[in-house]
Amino acid sequence: MGLGARARQFPGVAALDASLSPATRAATRSGHGERVIVLITGGGRGIGAETARLAATRGYAVCVNFRADRRAAEAVVADITERGGRAIAVRADVSIEADVVRLFDTVDAHLGRITGLVNNAGILERQMRVDEMDAARIARVFATNVTGAFVCAREAVRRMSTAHGGAGGSIINVSSRAAVLGSPGEYVDYAASKAALDALTVGLAKEVAADGIRVNGVRAGIIDTEIHASGGEPRRVNRLGPTLPMRRYGEAIEVARAILWLLSDEASYTTASFVDVAGGR
Repeated sequence: MGLGARARQFPGVAALDASLSPATRAATRSGHGERVIVLITGGGRGIGAETARLAATRGYAVCVNFRADRRAAEAVVADITERGGRAIAVRADVSIEADVVRLFDTVDAHLGRITGLVNNAGILERQMRVDEMDAARIARVFATNVTGAFVCAREAVRRMSTAHGGAGGSIINVSSRAAVLGSPGEYVDYAASKAALDALTVGLAKEVAADGIRVNGVRAGIIDTEIHASGGEPRRVNRLGPTLPMRRYGEAIEVARAILWLLSDEASYTTASFVDVAGGR
């Protein structure tokens, strides 16, 4: 199906295609090629951005999904394409089901059928106790961190599963040690959403193992990314890093390396499993 026909069948695709810069569109004109293709949600910053860059160095064509910060996502794409890699940046809010469907359809049109998904998009809100939270806040966190991951996984399985004519693939859910520790006094809602993501990881892994799909999780610890500013403490890593067994906070690239290992054939017999990148926390 050509892009024009695809856009007519899925009207939202035209709007998402319009979010691609001219440089990004030009980078996709040479055809699909033979590279493995990975979609990284929340790929414009932090762990997602480092994962995108590292994936490209290992031969993946990369879709960098972003919700709001187009400049950051396009900078990641530029880093990749300037080094001879293939990448596109596509705007979509994973908490909106229609956006997710359009995101995956755009990847189909510009790169081809994905072989890897990194469910990395996640949000948290300002630090507070549970007795201060309202339902609207909790719903926002779960809409992105849980429902968004479910719908992205659904779309990935529809493309990867041998039962659907796919060739198999790998899904990595980026979780947090908060799922185990609970994050008391800061964001128990975020911790609970990541615990739900861990349950998705185990359940889905067992559901699709016979379909050629591996599903694993990476639980990040205290990592130096922009997400801490959303909680109201931009330099939270400075406070907590020295308290960890390794006496330091982690860097996003250290998480990205674990993600790329799980994505790769080097982890061919690993599924329903977790790698904690947390300095012993």
